[in-house]
Order: sequence, then structure tokens, then C-alpha cells
Amino acid sequence: MTTALITGATAGIGAAFARRLAAQGHDLVLVARDTERLREQATELHDRHGVEAEVLTADLSRDDGIASVEKRLSDTARPVDLLVNNAGFGNKGQFLDVPMADELTMLKVHCEAVLRLTSAASAAMRERGRGGVVNVASVAAFVPRGTYGASKAWVVQFTQGAARDLAGSGVRLMALCPGFVRTEFHQRAGMGTENIPGWMWLDADKLVATALADLARGKSLSVPDPRYKALMGLVKVTPRGLLGGVTSRTGRKYGPR
Repeated sequence: MTTALITGATAGIGAAFARRLAAQGHDLVLVARDTERLREQATELHDRHGVEAEVLTADLSRDDGIASVEKRLSDTARPVDLLVNNAGFGNKGQFLDVPMADELTMLKVHCEAVLRLTSAASAAMRERGRGGVVNVASVAAFVPRGTYGASKAWVVQFTQGAARDLAGSGVRLMALCPGFVRTEFHQRAGMGTENIPGWMWLDADKLVATALADLARGKSLSVPDPRYKALMGLVKVTPRGLLGGVTSRTGRKYGPR
């Protein structure tokens, strides 16, 4: 029996990881800010799949929240075999419209927390010679679209670099880059989604199944859908100046309002 720790576990992609891993027989450590939702989720997964589901309430925008998860990841008596860094959020508004405090909070959650938790998990996993880390980024990492995209670009570069450094250690690291997924993400940010075409939406459960398969194959980057793989192929060959204009216009037309 192995144990997976998932941040942002109560909704969206994090909840889909929890469902999938519990169904496969993995014990869980569920991390989020809402204790009541975590307990409800833990009870449901335990009753349905017979796995142990530990609740860890933590706010990853705070040092004490990050430290509490670092401590759990470093616990040699209760090893964590898979870390899923999924916690994250979006800010509504363009650059200079978003308060600086909110921008800094995003960097705390998307970058500092990912760095510290990946480091804590990987160190313990390297000692045992096995383990895996999935850092949830976004296809926004590959286009110039403000602080959110920049923070996710950092996640991709950091994860792939760390994966190379840990090659041969038994520890696998992978950046997961989904597109639009039907979750609570946009609602929490106060963003409307009526302008996003139906074909751009992904199913969280299918996304997670593909991501775990990619991790098992040793990939350090997963773009888990042919539609978005095709779009990212176009991004690679588009000049950066032109790409900036296209993504800005596309964001105004299809992006959240």
C-alpha cells in the first residue's frame, strides 16, 4: 500500500486525483483550507474504497501552512510515495488591475509552496529510492498571459530541471499542463466562462488518468489531450511577438469575464 499527498484536494483536478488514486488502492493525505470539506471527502473515499484518508488542513499562502505540509512529507515513519502539488487559483483582471498583495499570494502558492513541498518530498523519496511528484501547471505556461502564466511557466521549468537532476534516483517528477477544465477555478476567481468554446473544456477524471499514465512512462511534461498538444505545437512555431498579440486578442474574446 502506498500513500499519496494531494494539495487542493477538495475540488477539481485535486479531487479527481484523489478519486482515481483511492480507486487504485492508495492511502491518501488530503490537503486544503476547508476542514469540513476535507473530512467529508475523506469519509466518502474511505467508505467507498476502503483506503485510509488523512486530513491535513493547511493554507499554502502562509508560511505555517506550507511548513505543516513539509513536516508531513518529511515524516519517515509515514512515508509519502506520490505528491500532487495541485493547489492554485486565478486572479480576475489584467496587469495593474490586480492588487499587488494578490499577485504575491499567487506566487507564494504557485511557486514557493511548490518549491518547498517538492523539495521536502523529493529528499525523502530519494532516501528510499522511489517516489513521484506531479506539479500541476497549465498550458498558460507557454503563452505570454500575465502573472498566472508566468507562475505556471516557472512550475514547468523548475519541474523539468529537477527531474533531470534526480534522474536515476528512483524519483520521478512531472509537470502537468491541462487546458480549461470544468472545476471551481473560475467561479472562485469570479470569472465567467460563457465565452469559452465547448471544445476547449477537458474532463478532470480523464485528464488525471492520462497524467498518471504519463508519469508511469517517465515523462517530465504532460499535456494530456490531443487538442491542446496540437495547439502547443502551433505555439512553438509562432514568433513571440505575434504570439503575444494573438493570445491577448484570444484572451479578450474567449477568456473569462
